[in-house]
Amino acid sequence: MWKDGRVNADTLTAVFDYGPKNDLSKGFQVLYSSRMHNEAGGTKELYFSNGGMINLDTNKVSSEGGLKSNFAKEMGMEANLLPDFILQTEEGKVETSANTGGDPMTSAHVRNWLECVRSRKEPNASVRAGYCHSIATMMTTAALQSGKRVTFDDTLQDIVVS
Repeated sequence: MWKDGRVNADTLTAVFDYGPKNDLSKGFQVLYSSRMHNEAGGTKELYFSNGGMINLDTNKVSSEGGLKSNFAKEMGMEANLLPDFILQTEEGKVETSANTGGDPMTSAHVRNWLECVRSRKEPNASVRAGYCHSIATMMTTAALQSGKRVTFDDTLQDIVVS
């Protein structure tokens, strides 16, 4: 959108298919969208599932966007609506703006990691979780740069551009 010399997209939508490659009907999709324009409407971080949404701006979980009975019935599925509740955190609100500074959630993450370095215990987010997240990020970059669909070869532990 902005022609200012940046090499990374400021608007991006990535769709991830998870599940057995030979039968994607047994898997699920994750849609990630990011729009980094001006702050019209403020900065938000919203995550949707077929059960509803988590809004990290308000720390609220709701059924918004969840699978309602009329749509579920058409697909031969059961409705799936999360109950509404507020996430309680000791650390406070998650920082979602571009200028994160030293927000409480980042401090809690770093504190957990340092405590685990000292104690040799497993951190809240395992190395495996970090590895899997980095694969998704690298796959998105490969798809963006190539303009093609990419997959991850579990055997080779490599990203394959189709």
